[in-house]
Amino acid sequence: MQFFERHAGGERAVLLHVVSRQASRAEDLTEFRDLVDSAGGQVLGECMASREAPDPRLYVGKGKVEELAALVASLEAELVVVNARLSPAQERNLERELKCRVIDRTGLILDIFAQRARSHEGKLQVELAQLKHLSTRLVRGWTHLERQRGGSIGLRGPGETQLELDRRMIHERIKQLNERIAKVRRQRLEGRKGRQRAEVPLVSLVGYTNAGKSTLFNALTAAETYAADQLFATLDTTLRRTELAPGFPIVLADTVGFIRHLPHELVTAFRSTLEETLEADVLLHVVDAASPERERQMADVAVVLQEIGAAEVPQLVVMNKIDQLPEVRAHVDEQAEGQVHRVWLSAGTGDGLDGLRDALRRQLSPAVERLCVRLPMPLAGVRAQFIGAGVVRDEQWLDEPEPCWQLKIEVSAERWGRWLKQTPALADCLCADHG
Repeated sequence: MQFFERHAGGERAVLLHVVSRQASRAEDLTEFRDLVDSAGGQVLGECMASREAPDPRLYVGKGKVEELAALVASLEAELVVVNARLSPAQERNLERELKCRVIDRTGLILDIFAQRARSHEGKLQVELAQLKHLSTRLVRGWTHLERQRGGSIGLRGPGETQLELDRRMIHERIKQLNERIAKVRRQRLEGRKGRQRAEVPLVSLVGYTNAGKSTLFNALTAAETYAADQLFATLDTTLRRTELAPGFPIVLADTVGFIRHLPHELVTAFRSTLEETLEADVLLHVVDAASPERERQMADVAVVLQEIGAAEVPQLVVMNKIDQLPEVRAHVDEQAEGQVHRVWLSAGTGDGLDGLRDALRRQLSPAVERLCVRLPMPLAGVRAQFIGAGVVRDEQWLDEPEPCWQLKIEVSAERWGRWLKQTPALADCLCADHG
């Protein structure tokens, strides 16, 4: 068996774009270029290949590999990026033939995530995904990994290959990362329990990467989350409390953007972060309305939502970036029975944000009841719960017939039913006048 040393990395890249009859060459190539640009690569040249089924050894045919090798040599490229998911053997075989480093689409996206992660949890999740990806590639890829340990005083015996040692170290590190992520997840669950006790709805932003989620998040919350015109500009989930109207609080969550063929390692690693999507009362599915591929991108987001188990969470579709569509004005499309279907707006200019807030209020406030309750002093905690939930519309203190707070509240039948189960004494606190 002939071994080889993996070539050093570099940013001077040649792209190998592989398409089939079912794929759109133009749309995938544009996104592929954007991914390489987001990773900081310098694109020197491109090579196109058509394959209906990958070659087991090289993914593409021998003739295409020879063409690619000549291009790499003439441009003095240091890296070849393949717009496909390669097996470890295909990756190594291509490196032998091309005499430079090769990474596939999964490795490229993992590299972008590694650059962009800022929070402690985000860094843990990216490292976990990278190690899981690397663990499948520790098979005769580096000659030094086959050397035996041992041969020195105190270390004689059958020894352990460096490959086996590295693999064991990776598995131990993966175990440590899983434990740390589980700890962070427990901390997040405690925060979530607090929001649930206060009955504050959770609205989670989802969508294709670069659809404008972070810009919309900033516009609704007056936050300063980093937003840029690039793929995966932000990775870490950010939570902010805001009000759709006076007395109507929500918690808004900005999550990582999705992409076509999102690597399974990342979906698995970021599952705990994406739980904010699973627990949401409403998903705001943000779409780049100006993109010619918007319908395909919406379908790709639906696939990821299905994979993480969030397909059944109610959605409100937000068609963003209408400032790039001169013929479109801010408006709300509605389905039968007044159900909102799509909200058209521009998060960048703020045009249409009031329509979105109104649509969210309607979706989060079905079947509102107007009630009058009188809470005696022992139920002061219930009063605080009402105020925290934003359901109080009027309040006054009464001395007669006994000291109490009289509150007029607007609450859904479902929420009122839950509160009655938690505090049965509330049934005796209803005023004769419910208005």
